[in-house]
Amino acid sequence: MDRKKIKFKAKKVFKKHVLLLILVCLVATFIGNETRDTLMLYRLEDTSMNNKVISEIKKHSVDKVDKKVKEANEKLKKAEPGLFERKEGVLSNLVNSVSTGSIYVGMYRSINNIIKSKNITLSIIIFINFCLYFLIWFFIINTYTVVSRRIFLESRIYKKVSYDRFIYLFRVKRLFKTAKTMFLKLIFLTLWSFTIIGGIIKRYSYFLVPYIVAENPDINSLDAITLSRKMMKNHKWECFKLELSFIGWNLLGILTFNLSRIFYSNPYIVATYTEYYVYLRSEAKKNKIPLSEKLNDKYLYKKATIKELKKEYEDIDSFTNEYVVIQKKTGIRGFLYENLGINTYGDKAEKKYEKEYLKKLKVKEYKRVYKGKIYPTRLFSIKSKERKRRIEMLNYLKHYNITTLIILFFLFSFIGWVWEVFLHIVVSGTFVNRGTFHGPWLPIYGFGGILILTVLYKFRCKPVKEFLSTIILCGTVEYFTALFLELTHDGQKWWDYSGYFLNLHGRICAEGLLVFALGGFAVVYLLAPLIDNKIKEKNSKILVPICILLVFLFTIDNVYSFRHPNTGDGITSYNKTTYNNVIDKNKKTTIL
Repeated sequence: MDRKKIKFKAKKVFKKHVLLLILVCLVATFIGNETRDTLMLYRLEDTSMNNKVISEIKKHSVDKVDKKVKEANEKLKKAEPGLFERKEGVLSNLVNSVSTGSIYVGMYRSINNIIKSKNITLSIIIFINFCLYFLIWFFIINTYTVVSRRIFLESRIYKKVSYDRFIYLFRVKRLFKTAKTMFLKLIFLTLWSFTIIGGIIKRYSYFLVPYIVAENPDINSLDAITLSRKMMKNHKWECFKLELSFIGWNLLGILTFNLSRIFYSNPYIVATYTEYYVYLRSEAKKNKIPLSEKLNDKYLYKKATIKELKKEYEDIDSFTNEYVVIQKKTGIRGFLYENLGINTYGDKAEKKYEKEYLKKLKVKEYKRVYKGKIYPTRLFSIKSKERKRRIEMLNYLKHYNITTLIILFFLFSFIGWVWEVFLHIVVSGTFVNRGTFHGPWLPIYGFGGILILTVLYKFRCKPVKEFLSTIILCGTVEYFTALFLELTHDGQKWWDYSGYFLNLHGRICAEGLLVFALGGFAVVYLLAPLIDNKIKEKNSKILVPICILLVFLFTIDNVYSFRHPNTGDGITSYNKTTYNNVIDKNKKTTIL
């Protein structure tokens, strides 16, 4: 084995896919799959009781433990204000309940009310806790090594690796089989570890199992372990020396507070081991080691020929020649159509666009495969679950006309108003007209929805980017709307997230942005297309006057509310800043 050559190849792969491979290793670190010690230096010490609660309940009365848990919760709520404060909100309560162990106290009280036995109740809680952890470990943590190795293997040959490879095992419907193989490997390794020397030796014997399963997830569990053992025969010492050669990087990690490991050495080391597997695989194939025929994914190591691709992608190839590039529209109407998804050309042009765009998507994917940029999933031995890309499934790509956008704006504003009124009724049991306006609408929801549909139009084909962009967009809109209202109304607030986990100046918080992003997803991929279909069934002669009436009423409410904003208990009852004084017209009283 030429170690320098293997490391040189690994560096080339890492440079080609630097961000993706760093992300792959970071996920492994966060879920505790591999390199879990990388973030040890950044973990804050928590004074909470955490999982000690169960043992504490066993020794003492639940009331005594409950008192300690409440004290821990109060301590968290008295923390200094800032980004990581955890005083209010669902996310804060969830984080606090897990970190302080109050979730176990609640479980104990609920179960014990039925069972009436302390020992049985604790046994049930321990069993539930174990089952939940085991399921998460078995299907996610246990299998992630295989997923990461698959991504590293594809990165060697192909210029692009799709992010949906993170759910690769789910797509090929081999998640359980892979989990079983990796679990069996762990059991064998654990049993061998009791012999000490045997554990060390078998660690290298089973070293290639994740790679073998990544290449062929359909392989029998025992066959994968046996094949790894045969491939590693006479290579264990070689692998040990390769592993030892990274000791310098580990020392550098300590000196750089593990930053060098996060951004370089972790993915570089995995990339090196991947090249080592490729070397051992070629040796196994050359020497015709028993079971080496199971390593049957040749397209991980060489690109498919044009003939092979045309045969498998025949349905797409058949209309590539007849495919006509969609002619871009020009002028202001063209800009609105191409960049913001606003249609001013009529429904007939829109239907033609949808049909042509469907072809464009298929051809675009085919060309990426045809040019050898991405792995040809259709040539894999196990057929992936094909995405349904019928025109009716692609209606989220449609453009919306002005009438539809106006109706959607008021619908979203009304839905937002109903949502906030409903939440207030649940929390306080009283009805309040939420928002600065007097009408039944919260325009921040309407504007947010329309901006997601228009400004983020070009991200609709990329759900991950759409989701992240929605968080950024909604965060920007909500933050600056709050700031504008405070500046124009003597510091009065209509919402305040102070005390919420991950909040910024009380104007936005992680919990709220997550809800907005999920809502935005529903708007783009479900609500807006469905509503648009219903709107198009109606006569436009009726819709236009309705739109004019709504805009007229909204404008009147806007002008009036700017001078006389909607205030009161449950609307502006926030007094956490020095600017919350709203003085009445006569300046005789001050409402805090």
